[in-house]
Amino acid sequence: MSALWIAHVKVTDEAAYMEYASRATGAIADHGGVFLVRGGPYEQLEGPDRPRNVVARFPSLQAAHDCYHSDAYQEALSFAKGAAERELVIVEEA
Repeated sequence: MSALWIAHVKVTDEAAYMEYASRATGAIADHGGVFLVRGGPYEQLEGPDRPRNVVARFPSLQAAHDCYHSDAYQEALSFAKGAAERELVIVEEA
């Protein structure tokens, strides 16, 4: 079953976060991830407001997990640390 990678982000350092996004794009694609949402209009209904919302579809929960823990993604993630407040979850699609 496919899985969704869902991130809610408030960017605090635009330059560092864009470096993360640039590097993460390749790591995500290398694991079969395809972006469905990258920012855009949204309506916050509950919880903390994070104005950048990202959804990517992976071929499986394992592929999404492997992507997150890959060397390439972890290197990209080092640019996001301290540059954003974020939540990230992966969920298997029904």
